Amino acid sequence: MSWKRTGVMLAVAAMMMPMVLRAQEASLWLTTPDRSSLLKLQSPAIAFGGEAASGMVIDVDDTKRFQTMDGFGFALTGGSAQLIAKMDADKRAALLKELFTTEGDGIGVSYLRVSVGASDMNDHVYSYDDLPKGETDVKMEKFSLEPDKADVIPVLKEILAINPKIKILASPWSAPLWMKTTGVARGGVLKPEYFDAYALYWVKYIEGMKAEGITIDALTVENEPLNEKNTPSMLMLESEQADFIANHLGPAFKKAGIRTKIVLYDHNLDHPAYPLAILKDKKANKYVDGTGFHLYGGTVEAFDQVHDAFPKKNLYFTEQSVTERPGGDGGMNVAKPVARIVIGATRHWSRNVLLWNLAADPQAGPHTNEGGCTGCYGALTIDGNNVTRLVAYYVIAHVSKFVPDGSVRIGSEPSEALPNVAFRTPQGKTLLLVANTGTSSAEFSVRFHGKTLKTSLGAGAVGTYVW
Repeated sequence: MSWKRTGVMLAVAAMMMPMVLRAQEASLWLTTPDRSSLLKLQSPAIAFGGEAASGMVIDVDDTKRFQTMDGFGFALTGGSAQLIAKMDADKRAALLKELFTTEGDGIGVSYLRVSVGASDMNDHVYSYDDLPKGETDVKMEKFSLEPDKADVIPVLKEILAINPKIKILASPWSAPLWMKTTGVARGGVLKPEYFDAYALYWVKYIEGMKAEGITIDALTVENEPLNEKNTPSMLMLESEQADFIANHLGPAFKKAGIRTKIVLYDHNLDHPAYPLAILKDKKANKYVDGTGFHLYGGTVEAFDQVHDAFPKKNLYFTEQSVTERPGGDGGMNVAKPVARIVIGATRHWSRNVLLWNLAADPQAGPHTNEGGCTGCYGALTIDGNNVTRLVAYYVIAHVSKFVPDGSVRIGSEPSEALPNVAFRTPQGKTLLLVANTGTSSAEFSVRFHGKTLKTSLGAGAVGTYVW
């Protein structure tokens, strides 16, 4: 071997040494309940070593692979969009960059939920085909997205300019009032004679948003179909939803060439019998991509019931409110919602996690009257140009910043004392999210590929380890 060749090899080896060393270290991003550290990168990095693990051990095993992740984020309610749209252009641009990129302090939100028409976090009720009492429009000749062109659509366009790959889930709180048995916003049932008209309404919505440059990746047929208490809301039993999907929505999408995923249920984990009944309907099943769940009732183990019965169907976590009143005592409970929601849902097959909602004003508005959420403060409080980040922001940020679309959940040792979940990203990074839900500091080891990292988390703290 010539000296020249040897010199080249040594130079390459020298260049690679820092890469090898970095591969033996993990960065820790920490949030503490006293807010002294808020998604802050800790220094120095923590080294993996060859010493034996001691104390509590979390084994991370990237040979065990589970679901592919679609993303993490929030509901961009009409109220959220309204508040963002009213910000000065430069302040709005800075906030959206922070939310939808990973540059600098960016948290990399990769999934959004929008309402089809108004949700209870709008300042008034509307659909895209509102008519005077007594009139109907089964051919959707008066359909118009105009109500969303003041704020929702412009804000979505700004977001898509920042992150064109963001996934969007659409959910309706109610059909147009003329299609319902009651003719009012709160409660009521979709009349069977308007099932075809409502399917066409959906076609018009998907195509209309596409014409605006907005692709709807997935939809849920009805937000909380067993809840008639919101304004707006609409009851839809499993037999009705199965009929609507099998005989109306599914065929209408097929005829129109629409590939938007159909997600059923979109309600609490305490009633898995609802989605299971529809998935057992072979005619409806062929049009369904998966099931959406909330966690206001039930436990995440219900995900497993549906997954085990229909393992080829996807699971989604479509809503949960993590509430912190702005201007509180300064402390925040971050570990428990990270453990219960983010870690709980993803360890039980969910492809995403969406919190309710992105933003509200200091009075938890705007919202509808007599059935709007009066305590949904969301992830951000927006007061003019002033933005306050609440606990829900950090609950999602601890995973959204580090786990992009296409990441895969991998094996990690379950622990009641230190709930955790691990992922492998398309870029080849491994990350471990750990929440210390206990009342005292916890020392533990992370073991990966025969190497051990020794670390600790204070009581109530959340750490994201990346290597």
